[in-house]
Amino acid sequence: MQQRKGSTLKGVVTVSAMALNVVVWVLVLLAVAIIKFLLPIPAVRRLLSRVMTALAEGWIGTNNALFRAMGALPLDTRGLEGLSTGEWYLVVSNHQSWVDILVLQAVFNRRIPFLKFFLKQQLIWVPFLGLAWWALDFPFMRRHSPEYLEKHPEKRGEDLDVTRHACEKFRLIPTSVMNFVEGTRFTERKHAAFKSPYRYLLPPRPGGTSFVLSAMGGMLHSMLDVTIAYTGRTPSFWDLCCGRMGTVTVDIRRRPIDEWMSAGDYAGDPAFRARFKEWLAGIWTEKDQLLDQLGT
Repeated sequence: MQQRKGSTLKGVVTVSAMALNVVVWVLVLLAVAIIKFLLPIPAVRRLLSRVMTALAEGWIGTNNALFRAMGALPLDTRGLEGLSTGEWYLVVSNHQSWVDILVLQAVFNRRIPFLKFFLKQQLIWVPFLGLAWWALDFPFMRRHSPEYLEKHPEKRGEDLDVTRHACEKFRLIPTSVMNFVEGTRFTERKHAAFKSPYRYLLPPRPGGTSFVLSAMGGMLHSMLDVTIAYTGRTPSFWDLCCGRMGTVTVDIRRRPIDEWMSAGDYAGDPAFRARFKEWLAGIWTEKDQLLDQLGT
């Protein structure tokens, strides 16, 4: 199936409706977040956290209804069987476009716990969305650069401790943590620059995945290995809004997270690092073969 011609008018309507959707839902989220902040009672805060998660799911659900009404995001999804909103998941995926996030939200909304991302601390200042991420308890990372750690070795491990503390609240509420393992979107230029051994993927970055597993301290029960394959060229957000996308194939494979994966020291233990790299590279080899079969 080829990409469709789409409509600029449809794009304008879709973008306008999504912008209005963001403003309405985020304002309601922030109102509840302020109440939560002012009531330091653990049971009440847990209840309000669930209320805010339901609001966020309503926000994403409204986007999905808009996409369906506009015929903007045709999906062919495989592997949703047996998933639950009562479990803790690590969700990993290949990354080609900002559309990937909307695809993942469309596939998983209300089927697993609301997707949360590890975000850089600076992103809290993004208008509207930064406040929404803060209200929804997205973990903000304060990762020090290798150069900084070389000058300040006493700070080594501090970023992980801060992030692990931020994740403690997830023990009481089922959570899905999203991680784009390649660390950046796939392009042919990056593929050549990184000398990727894969045909359709950039090399995975094991350090980031290991960081997530270590920070979550064994809370995550399963990994959902997601492969996204687009029809034709990789779509932009505007392509989606205009209805120019062909069918998007989303393949989901559930994998166990063994105890050793969250217990090791990726930075300081060479044996653990080699084992973790080998495990993730095996998954990426399978993903590359699947994308070849899907004719991406």
